[in-house]
Amino acid sequence: MIDQPPNGLPRYRVLTGPDDEAFCRRVSEAIDLGFRLHGTPAITFNGERVIVAQALVWPPSAEK
Repeated sequence: MIDQPPNGLPRYRVLTGPDDEAFCRRVSEAIDLGFRLHGTPAITFNGERVIVAQALVWPPSAEK
């Protein structure tokens, strides 16, 4: 099992962006790499569109 995230990525990440298919794909790709969701998403409205944020963590090898 891999102890560190691939490609030099940090163990903790927060992805943000418009609530659209591209954002969902970015989160899905991180999950496919082995990251786990951390907490619930944050959602806000910037006056034009809905913006979301999702934290992800790389689990310790014992949890994988």
